[in-house]
Amino acid sequence: MTADEDTTMRFRAVRAETPGQSWGDLFHDYWPAYRDWYFSGGDAARPTYGECRKQFRQHMPELEDTWRALTDAAGGGDAVARFLSLYSPPAYLSGCTQAVWTGEEPVLVRNYDYSARRLEGTVLYTRWNGRTVIAMSDALWGVLDGINDAGLAVSLAFGGRLNVGPGFGIPLILRYVLEFCDCTRDAVAVLKRIPTHMSYNVTVVDREQQFATVYVAPEKAAVVRQVPVATNHQGRIEWPRHAWVTATLERETAAQAILGDVDETADGLVAGFRRPPIFNTSYARGFGTLYTAVYRPLAASVDFLWPGAGWHFHPENFHESSLSIDYSADSPGAVAAFPP
Repeated sequence: MTADEDTTMRFRAVRAETPGQSWGDLFHDYWPAYRDWYFSGGDAARPTYGECRKQFRQHMPELEDTWRALTDAAGGGDAVARFLSLYSPPAYLSGCTQAVWTGEEPVLVRNYDYSARRLEGTVLYTRWNGRTVIAMSDALWGVLDGINDAGLAVSLAFGGRLNVGPGFGIPLILRYVLEFCDCTRDAVAVLKRIPTHMSYNVTVVDREQQFATVYVAPEKAAVVRQVPVATNHQGRIEWPRHAWVTATLERETAAQAILGDVDETADGLVAGFRRPPIFNTSYARGFGTLYTAVYRPLAASVDFLWPGAGWHFHPENFHESSLSIDYSADSPGAVAAFPP
């Protein structure tokens, strides 16, 4: 960000129990920017509607009715349907650190590191398939991180590999996981089955303290590891410059040190995520920490945290609101909060 750029970002909490008016309004707010992104390489660079439908029916048939309902709520049309399928979208990268605490109460903590100009900033509450999902949204219905009413929590981090192949954008795969899975075992099976178009590290934890980190990548088998920490590499560094810029090894080491401290607590893990090197202030380079999320499977709840501000959401206590965060300083802070 340069000095003359707007460094304030607005987060919104939106309740959309059905793919109707609330979500349709959200779509129209963001569609111009998403349309430009999705078709940035030209129409021919994206798969046809027929190919998107074929892949949906093959890999996520249970979600097809929701895809169609959202397409209708957005006004319909070929371009809208293809974008919402998130099949073979353009490449995109992010940072991120995520870790699982497995004490008396399992907790998933994650920092989302990205450019503030490219985050949608919508916390979306849905009941689209008979299950409550609360998630930080991407591509209008995909999931960067989230939890369902079964207490299954998931989050993603870029896997540190530049290769792109045929497959779905990982946020839509995580939406599918939260809509139709009850536990880590089921989520892992989905992550191993559905093809992804880029490399990501997905961390999953459930109420029974079962957790896994799954390394997914295009055109290769997923790797399932029983490790509680994931940053932006998959075992070894394959993109050295990205690893250096994002400090993936330093963040991994710091998170592992907290988890390895026998005197530490879950609150201590959260505190560690709110200070360097895990908390990143490289906003000018597009890799600053935009929020910290704390998912608690036993309560099926989430806290979104910023310096000096926070949101708490639960399936039975979700209120629409908005919050503006200024990322111009080394320590971002709330500018204004607006209740329902």
